[in-house]
Amino acid sequence: MDRLLIMRSFVTVAKVGSFSGAAKVLGSSGSLISRHVADLEKQVGVRLVNRTARSISLTEPGLRYSRFAQRILDEIDAEDASIADLHDRPEGPLSIICPKWIGSLDLGDAISAFSVAHPKINVRFELGGMSDRTYDFLDSGFDVAFHTRDLRDSSVRLKKIASLPFVLCAAESYIERHGTLKDPNDIAVHQCLVHVNDPVWRIGHGHESTLHKIRNVAFQSNSYIALQKAAVHGRGIALLPSRPAYDDLMSGALRVLLPELPVPARSLYAIYGPSAQAPRKVEVFLDFLTTWFSENPIPAFEI
Repeated sequence: MDRLLIMRSFVTVAKVGSFSGAAKVLGSSGSLISRHVADLEKQVGVRLVNRTARSISLTEPGLRYSRFAQRILDEIDAEDASIADLHDRPEGPLSIICPKWIGSLDLGDAISAFSVAHPKINVRFELGGMSDRTYDFLDSGFDVAFHTRDLRDSSVRLKKIASLPFVLCAAESYIERHGTLKDPNDIAVHQCLVHVNDPVWRIGHGHESTLHKIRNVAFQSNSYIALQKAAVHGRGIALLPSRPAYDDLMSGALRVLLPELPVPARSLYAIYGPSAQAPRKVEVFLDFLTTWFSENPIPAFEI
């Protein structure tokens, strides 16, 4: 039988002086409380209670054990309350992980803003080193991970944070040498700058969208920043996140291709533990990021 359960029954009996009274306090039955005390006496090997027809009293070992048990139960209750309180307060360590390409973009700005706004939360933010298994971040001690694919896994919870717009573009110097795109199928004959995790490009929306597996790879990297620099230098056409490319698009260093067929945005998802009630610090973090992206949209640029 559960040792803590029978200890709690015994301590309650010691306080109220009867099995029936203890049963009322604990919402149980007198016979069950009596059996709990008998089981405890069997476990410790001594008689803890003197039983008479009219009353009960504690033996000397019973009095000592009741004090000991009360101290243990008080410590357990206090620790339970402390942990529950920590769970409900937006403070303490918060560990976050995401792929390098996401963390080096605007997500890094959003998390930095969060850290300033919530100084009692100690942020640990790591880029890269993520497993293909969606729940491994939990085993590695992280509270939240970010992805851009819609995950269906009952071992984690998922929340959409924002949409990350992308743009198909190239430098004017490249366009002057090789011509622009008149049709998405023209991609096949152009030199392309490709992210290692994004070898298939989707162009257009809805029924007009088409998929293009890139075969003419002129430059490849696991960093969109590196691909953007190569594009600015005229190495080829690139599919880039719009926010970091914004200044180059505004200055004319890069030019949008196929503006009538915009590239679909990527959804940014946060995944976190499967418990019904996430720690308050996680809830505050996710709410902050959702608001940050909503309040910091990418300004429109002239095409």
